[in-house]
Amino acid sequence: MFLLMSKRIIIVEDEKPMQKALTIKLQNEGFEVENASEAGEFFQKIEKGNFDLILLDLMLPKISGFEILEKLKGQNNQIPVVVASNLSQEEDKKRSKDLGALDYIVKSDTSLLEIVEKIKTLLK
Repeated sequence: MFLLMSKRIIIVEDEKPMQKALTIKLQNEGFEVENASEAGEFFQKIEKGNFDLILLDLMLPKISGFEILEKLKGQNNQIPVVVASNLSQEEDKKRSKDLGALDYIVKSDTSLLEIVEKIKTLLK
């Protein structure tokens, strides 16, 4: 019998209650979860660890999620990025996808369960 390696997700979210809720939900589904509250912490962790998915907020202190996407694109990032933001404008969605985001979730319109299900589907 062999164990399936659990998928590793990094959540880039500066709102602690949201970060904690997402972490608990994803861990309960068997994912390994790391958190970063801002860009510097994110890039440190991503250099050290192998991640299967990045869950990225756009509204972050200092450096925005858009700037993180631009930097990842410049580095030929191969890790799928799902943007989870409260920005619901079509141009924000389009810009995120143009910068390489695989999917875009509007947090205020999506339950935690729906976010987890979307991640599970993307990582199958």
